[in-house]
Amino acid sequence: MNKQILRLAIPNIISNLSIPLLSMVDTALMGHLDDVYYLGAIAIGGTIFNFIYWGFGFLRMGTTGITAQAYGNKDKPAATATLARALLVAIAAAFVLLVLQIPIAWISFYLIEASENVEIYANSYFMIRIWAAPATLALYALHGWFLGMQNAKYPLYLTVFVNAINIILSYMLVFVFQMKSDGVAYGTVFAQYFGLLLAVFLLYRKYKKQLVVNHDLLSGIKNLKAFRRFLAVNGDIFIRTLCLVFVFTYFMAKSAEFGDEILGINSILFQLWMFLAHFIDGFAFATESLVGKFIGARKEKGLRDVVKLSFIWATAIGLFIAAIYYVFAEQILFIFTNSEQLVPLALNFMGWVIIAPLINGFCFIWDGAFIGATDSKPMRNSMIFCTIFIFMPFYFYFEPILGNHSLWLALSLFMVFRGITLTLYARKRMPQWILTFHPQAAQ
Repeated sequence: MNKQILRLAIPNIISNLSIPLLSMVDTALMGHLDDVYYLGAIAIGGTIFNFIYWGFGFLRMGTTGITAQAYGNKDKPAATATLARALLVAIAAAFVLLVLQIPIAWISFYLIEASENVEIYANSYFMIRIWAAPATLALYALHGWFLGMQNAKYPLYLTVFVNAINIILSYMLVFVFQMKSDGVAYGTVFAQYFGLLLAVFLLYRKYKKQLVVNHDLLSGIKNLKAFRRFLAVNGDIFIRTLCLVFVFTYFMAKSAEFGDEILGINSILFQLWMFLAHFIDGFAFATESLVGKFIGARKEKGLRDVVKLSFIWATAIGLFIAAIYYVFAEQILFIFTNSEQLVPLALNFMGWVIIAPLINGFCFIWDGAFIGATDSKPMRNSMIFCTIFIFMPFYFYFEPILGNHSLWLALSLFMVFRGITLTLYARKRMPQWILTFHPQAAQ
């Protein structure tokens, strides 16, 4: 079982690590410019796109679980129809984002208070990067489908390729063509479309026989019961993800209210926090794929083994990352900025990043298990509860006393209680996952 987990987890880890690496490079590029408001602009602009795109994260997560169950049940037409549904939803969502880009920008900058210079450059960044929406959302669907088909290599190839192109273009546009934060935005747009072209090539190369348009495929796409299931699962994941992105967005918005310096250091520390999340998500993605496969194949022992071993791996990795952060805290911070003023200030809050690997892995793995089981309601309910009754109350109560520390305290408790609530749900629902699997629902 460990071999199966690592076969999927290692490519996912490498793939996931390139995602925060890109954000880290963007942050470092802006952090080495003369004016701090470029760093703030990337932080605010990136936060807005996190809210938008993470809200559509269901295109990957929901697609993975349903596809994996069809794969485990050896139902290729159902798996292919799932991809078609996901791409249709991705195209429709991208069209809506492009049409509504101006009101989305206005609402975003109304809700997030920042200095005038930060807002000017962040708005320019937004108006450029929004044109990557069609490619970005289509890639979400394709990533999820590849993972559901137990293929972790293609998402790895795509993510590394996209982020490598993005880093190269961003560096050239920022420092060679002097485009500052706009250069980072253009680099992202071009890289996403290059990635989509590669994804289509890889899809055709390996799955062209399975993608033949025939009566079975068209019937599967038009199957209203299967489409309703797809939308229901993804609707719950959408709400769950909106709550998560709300917490992250609120975190960054309140950081901006503390001033440009706090915004700058919180954006750096948050990159380190997200580095952990993407690392352990490699095992969460493997859990999604394997849980879905074992449910589709009706193998209860495999289901339980993969969840247990994924928790062990996540805990070990978390301890390792926490140790690295503790020993090399100052050196890591100087990678992101050469400011002698920002680094000592950031060290005051580094403890929250150091403890994060010890507490965050539990909810990540449970997320993977529930997604693979397409049991989305507990994820939704847990996230709503932890947002309303944990994150917000703790922040408001401690903010007058602790200042910026209150944001990190609230975020840490939010993750702890996510793990607790999902554990309680899993004890009741996990025994039913195989019993309630209906192959015809995915056809």
